[in-house]
Amino acid sequence: MTQDVEPNKSNEDIILKSFGDEDESINDAQNTTVDNQVNGRSTKPTEADMKDFYERFLPFKYVFQWLSHSPKATKDFTMREFAYEYRTGAYQRYNSFSSVEEFKTSVVNANPTRFEIGAVYSVNPKERRNLPKQALKPLSKELVFDIDLTDYDDIRTCCQGTDICTKCWKFVQVAAKLVETALREDFGFKHMIWVFSGRRGAHCWVSDERARNLDEASRKAVIEYLDVLSTRQSKFGKKSLNLKKPFHPHVERTFNILKSEFINIILEDQEPWLTTPDMKSDSKAWQQTEELLSFVPEKALQNELRTRWKNKSTLSNSKSKWDDINLLAKSVLKSQAQVNQLNEAKKEIIIYYMYPRLDVEVSRQVIHLLKSPFCIHPGTGNVCVPFDPSRNLSSNKDDDAYGFNPTTAPNLRQLQREMEIWDSKHINRESSQPIDDSGDEGDRRLLDYEKTSLKPYVDYFAKYVNGLIKDELKGISSKRDNEGNSLDF
Repeated sequence: MTQDVEPNKSNEDIILKSFGDEDESINDAQNTTVDNQVNGRSTKPTEADMKDFYERFLPFKYVFQWLSHSPKATKDFTMREFAYEYRTGAYQRYNSFSSVEEFKTSVVNANPTRFEIGAVYSVNPKERRNLPKQALKPLSKELVFDIDLTDYDDIRTCCQGTDICTKCWKFVQVAAKLVETALREDFGFKHMIWVFSGRRGAHCWVSDERARNLDEASRKAVIEYLDVLSTRQSKFGKKSLNLKKPFHPHVERTFNILKSEFINIILEDQEPWLTTPDMKSDSKAWQQTEELLSFVPEKALQNELRTRWKNKSTLSNSKSKWDDINLLAKSVLKSQAQVNQLNEAKKEIIIYYMYPRLDVEVSRQVIHLLKSPFCIHPGTGNVCVPFDPSRNLSSNKDDDAYGFNPTTAPNLRQLQREMEIWDSKHINRESSQPIDDSGDEGDRRLLDYEKTSLKPYVDYFAKYVNGLIKDELKGISSKRDNEGNSLDF
């Protein structure tokens, strides 16, 4: 098989991925669903599309500064691993670069379907073949979190598999709020950015120096602290999260956030327990209804609820079933202790259905490679844009009440059309100068991404990077001052 690889690269750097791909590309490349068509044109990018994107749109400068934690090249960038994935399935590891210019030139020439970001190593990754194997040691990397909507397939009813919509994206919105709140309030982290995966998920990158320097044991402790659902157990048909009572402050805070979203997202949007009289008992709705019943601690109440719902001669929706739990409990439960147990069980139901599904290994491993912001998803052509979970960054005012909308996020075909429109409206195309209403040329030449819907996302990322660098430089200055004030005897 012919492999598109960069010159002077050893074959040991080129591998075929045979493991589960958290970033969706291998499986998604085989999917030709409706979201791969825009105005009758395929959104899956060609080699020429990708080269054009790398040359004109991807903001290498800001990605470089973000990873270098400085306007200039530091070891955080020059000693960092980058990996390329190619159309052939080849996967090229241990690329590294000395400058932003070399970074861009390499990506443009290699023209991968995407590139991934890895750890900062003790030696330059591309020089490792000249050194003992044990010399290549990972020193640091951003703490990352991965949320994938396929992990919600047992909960969501609006979509399955690679499909998403604005209803199920609300799970990501809630997850981002919970994870970010915990990282800020419980761990004191400040610099985090959320990035759209390009199809059905989101990645959170935490860039604080403390977070970057965590070893794997510490990363594991952080993710286990956040991974509340990992404690779920099933014994003798009874489902329980097995959460300690009273709830840990993180879990209690989480519940207070989730309970306000539960009615809208679960009972109204998803309707997991919606059943009709003609529905078979092995249907997904009845399976989910049985799952709901398994949380109810009293068998007598379980049986009363099951009988009531099975005997319904009309449609029975999720909201009515949720209300029935309290309604029947009044006549079935005999003690305050039983009532208290039921109230705790209802809290666990809300947490189980709403809490983020987190990929533990992505967060734990320092050497884990993750797709870079602003890459193109090979299956959809969507740009993996950074986004603000709390507000809409785009110029589409229809999304203001919703926030970031993955179904209207920038797409490569869309950017190409926007450039065509820009060119058609501007006379002086050779210099790409915008002509304002007065006929005067603009003060400077606009970058191509600034002429498209990608601009607000790049601006948002640039502002984030500037804040990160400012704090990094402040920290360096503070260390120098402390060293200068030390006394030697």
